[in-house]
Amino acid sequence: MSEQFIISGQTKKEKYTSLLPQIKALTEHESSFIANLANTSAALKQAFDFFWVGFYMVEQNQLVLGPFQGPVACTRISLGKGVCGTAWAQKKSMLVPDVEKFSGHIACSDLSKSEVVIPLIKGEHVLGVLDIDSNKLDDFDEEDVEFLTQLCTWLVSLH
Repeated sequence: MSEQFIISGQTKKEKYTSLLPQIKALTEHESSFIANLANTSAALKQAFDFFWVGFYMVEQNQLVLGPFQGPVACTRISLGKGVCGTAWAQKKSMLVPDVEKFSGHIACSDLSKSEVVIPLIKGEHVLGVLDIDSNKLDDFDEEDVEFLTQLCTWLVSLH
């Protein structure tokens, strides 16, 4: 498969419906989980022009920065800290329309205004999280959570 993505559609749903099969085709025969996360970050950034897209992976009881696209980011996040650490601790997706109103938000960038975080869960264990930030308030909704959860479930199945 070519590493060029063709994103069709104008609505968010149309873009996800176009993009997800292409990410699956790119990742399904690649054995490197890190390579798959890297390409997924790039594809999401390219398709939606999010401010920041990346993965944090659980290492020695911390979330450690993994593959990402965007400005320099926080390197380590503790369990239960910030949006990512909370998603990890609670094993559930977090949808934050205004990060300034999230108690304990970790400001890696003052330009980040809203955020969605999806945990990568395998069995009972969280392997890491997909973190996406926008420089616009209220930029994410349940539709993002639905499609990104499908994507993360797919990625975990490859690990």
